[in-house]
Amino acid sequence: MKHFFRSVLITGTLIISFILIFVDCKSQNIDSAIERYADHFRQERIYMQYDKSTYVPGETIWFKAYLMQGFFPANDSKNLYVDWTDDHGKLLFRSISPVVEATTNGQYDIPATYSGKFIHVKAYTKWMLNFDSAFLYEKDIVIVSKKGNSQAKTNTVIPSLQFFPEGGDAVAGVSNKIAFKANDQWGRPVEIRGIVQNSKGKFIDSLKVIHDGMGYIFIFPEPGDSFIAKWIDENGNAHTTALPEISKTGISMQVAVSGTKRIFNINATPDVASGLQTVTLIGTMHHREVFKVTRDISSGNAKGIIPTQDLPTGILTITAFNKNWTPLSERITYINNRDYEFQPEMTVQHWGLNKRARNEIVITVPDSLTANLAVSITDAGIETDSSDNIISRLLLTGDIKGQVYNPYYYFSKNSDSVSRDLDLVMLTHGWRKFKWEEVLQTKFPPIIYPKDTSYLSLTGRVYGALPSDLRQGGTIVMIISQPKQGGKVVMLPIEPDGTFNDPDFIIMDTVHIYYQLPKKKFGDASVRFMENILPPLRHNIPATGIFNNGINDTSGSSHHWSLADEMNKIQQQYEGKLLENVTITSRTKSPLEIMDNKYTSGMFSSGDSYQFDIVHDPLASGSPNIFYFLQSKVAGLQINTTSSPPSLTWRGGTPGIYIDEVPTDADMVSGIPVSDVAYVKVFRPPFMGGYNGGNGAIAIYTRRGDDIKSEPGKGLSNSTVSAYSLIRQFYSPNYDSFKPENDRKDVRTTLYWNPQVITTPKNNQVTLTFYNNDVTKSFRVTIEGMTSDGRLAHIEQIME
Repeated sequence: MKHFFRSVLITGTLIISFILIFVDCKSQNIDSAIERYADHFRQERIYMQYDKSTYVPGETIWFKAYLMQGFFPANDSKNLYVDWTDDHGKLLFRSISPVVEATTNGQYDIPATYSGKFIHVKAYTKWMLNFDSAFLYEKDIVIVSKKGNSQAKTNTVIPSLQFFPEGGDAVAGVSNKIAFKANDQWGRPVEIRGIVQNSKGKFIDSLKVIHDGMGYIFIFPEPGDSFIAKWIDENGNAHTTALPEISKTGISMQVAVSGTKRIFNINATPDVASGLQTVTLIGTMHHREVFKVTRDISSGNAKGIIPTQDLPTGILTITAFNKNWTPLSERITYINNRDYEFQPEMTVQHWGLNKRARNEIVITVPDSLTANLAVSITDAGIETDSSDNIISRLLLTGDIKGQVYNPYYYFSKNSDSVSRDLDLVMLTHGWRKFKWEEVLQTKFPPIIYPKDTSYLSLTGRVYGALPSDLRQGGTIVMIISQPKQGGKVVMLPIEPDGTFNDPDFIIMDTVHIYYQLPKKKFGDASVRFMENILPPLRHNIPATGIFNNGINDTSGSSHHWSLADEMNKIQQQYEGKLLENVTITSRTKSPLEIMDNKYTSGMFSSGDSYQFDIVHDPLASGSPNIFYFLQSKVAGLQINTTSSPPSLTWRGGTPGIYIDEVPTDADMVSGIPVSDVAYVKVFRPPFMGGYNGGNGAIAIYTRRGDDIKSEPGKGLSNSTVSAYSLIRQFYSPNYDSFKPENDRKDVRTTLYWNPQVITTPKNNQVTLTFYNNDVTKSFRVTIEGMTSDGRLAHIEQIME
C-alpha cells in the first residue's frame, strides 16, 4: 500500500512538474516571440513638416520628413516616396528623396491651373508597405481659392455614431464600459444628445459628450439583452443606432487612469472564471514587452495596479491571456511622462518689421544634444493649422487607426482633464498591431519589401544571357547623360548573377543611359536599370479633406489669396520684361537668327520668344524628349514630365504646341527623339500665329537633310532612368545687396524656410537671417525637429 501511494505521489509529482514545465515553456515562447517581433518587424512612422498650412495654386509646397521606428529615429530606410494626388485620386507628382539620419526634404510645385480644394499627400518607405496601410502617412493639404473652401458651405453634414466596448467585447452578467464617438463624414466631431435603451425599452444610460464627440456609458446586460441608442444631432435630427451584440460568456477588462498608475479591473462570467483560474496581463510598447503579471480570477474578479512612471511616452497595450496564452481582452492606454521633449530656445537678435528690413534670430539647443531642425517663417496674417505637429504625429496618430481630431491638444498641457480626454481617444480608436494567434505560432508578417538600406545609385541587371556566359563575367560600358552636366563614361563589371552596381554614382533627376555589352558573350541580351525603385502604387486616395482637421480662418485665407494673387501678377510682369532689355550690338546674324531664318515662316518668324538651337547643343541629345530639355529653361513655363503625356501650364493655361508649324499635342511630341529636332521656339503669351495663343506656344522644328545629328551614344542601346527628385534651395532675398530682381514688389507669404538647421554639442547655436517683404506686419516662426536619441520639439512664436 505504501509503495502504491509512493508510486501515485511520484507519478503525480511528475505530471505536475510536466505541466509546470509545459506552461513555463509556453510563457517563454511568447516572450521570445514578442522579442523577435520587436527586433525584426518594428514599423516605421513618418511626419511631414511644411513651410505653411495652406497653399494657393502656383505656389510651392516645401516639406521636411522625419522618420521614427519605436522610440528612436529610423536610420535604416534610405529612400522616402511621396505621392501627390488630386481630388479625383489622379497622381499629380511622385517625389523620391534620400533619407539621411532619419530626415529628408524636398518640394512640390502646385500647378497654376489646379482647381481642387485639397491635394492629398501619401508618404511611405518600402518597409512600411509590408504592414497595415492604415499606418502610412496621409494628409490633405488645403488649397485656398478666391471663393474659399469651407466644406460646410457646399456639403451637408452627415453625422454618425459608433460604440466601442472597452477591452473588445460587451459581456453578459458583468459590468461593461462602452465608449462612443460621434463624427461627420470627414471625421470631425459633432455634438449629440440621447439615451440608451434595452430591448424592452427600459432606460439604461444617457449619452453625454465629454470631449470632441466622445464619451462613455455603463451597461450591465443580461443574457439575450440587446441595446439601442436614440440620439439627436446638432441640427435636431433624430437617429437610432444599435450597440454591439452582447457575448454570453467572456471577460470584461476595464482600465482606469490614475496619475502615473493604471488600475485594472477584470470581471469574468462564472463559467469562464472557473475554467480560467488565473489570467495573465502582458504590456507592450512598440512591440517591446514592458511588464507581465498574473492574477487569480477564480472568484470572477481580478484587480491590480500597474505603475507607469518609469515607462517611456507612448501607447501601452495591455492584453489579457488565459493559461494557454489565448488572448481574451485587449485595451490600449496612453502613457505621457513628457520624457520626449527638448526645448530649443529662440532669441531675436535683430528686429525688422519694416518694409524689407533685416531680421536675425538665434536658436540654441542644450549642448548635450545633436538636433536636426527645420525653421519656417511666414506672414502671421495668413491662416494656420496648429492642431497637428511632429509630436502628436510621431507619438500618437502614427500609432493608431482612424482620424484623431486636433491631436496636439492632448500634448498641450499636463492635466487630469487632458488625460481623461486622451483616454477617450484610446477607447475609440483601433490598434491591434499584434495578431496574437500568429505571433504565438511564430507566424510573422511576410516581408515582400525588404528595407531600403541603400541609396538609389547606378544599378542594373542583364537579361537574356546564358548563365554560363554570365559566370565568365564581362564589363558594361555606359555613357550617362545628366541634365546640365553633360555625358560621363562609366564601366562596371557584370557579376555572375547578371547585376552591376556603382554605389557612389547617385542618380538625381532623370538621366539618359547609352550602354554596350560584350557582343561575343551576351549577343542580344538587354539591360534593365534601377530595378530597386518602387513602382507607383496602384491605388491612390482622392483629396477629399478627410485627412485634414479643417481650417475656417476666413480672414487668413482671404489675406493669403490676395498676396498670392498679387505675387502671380508680379511674376507675369517680370517674365514679360526678361527680353525687353536685350540690345542688338552687331549686324552679323547669330546662330539662332540663322536657325530662325532657315526654319520659321509667317507669324512664326516674329514675336517675343525663347529660342533653342538643338543641332549645335552638345547636351541636348541627353534629354529623353524635348519637354525634358525645356524644363527650367523658360521662366514661368511649368512642365510636368511625370504624367503621361507630359502636362504644360503657362500663365494659368496650356500653351499651343506645333511641329513644323502644324498644330499637334504633347503626346505626339513626347515620342519624337531629341536627335530628330533641330530648333525650338517658345513664344511668350500672347502668340498671334495660331488658335488659343493666349497662353503662348511651343514651335518644334524637325531636322532637315543638311543638319548633322550629334548623339553621344549613336548606335548604342539606351534607356531613360528617373530616380531622386531634384531638391531645390528656397529662395530668400538679400536686400543688403543690389540685385536687379530686388526691384520687384515683394509680397511673399513664406519669408524663410530652412529644412537643414543642424546643432551639435560643440556647436549648439545657429544664427538665421531673413528679410521682411513689403507688406507683412508680424511673423509666425515655427521650429520643429528631432534629436539623435529621438526627442522631439515643436515651437511656434509670433514676432510682432
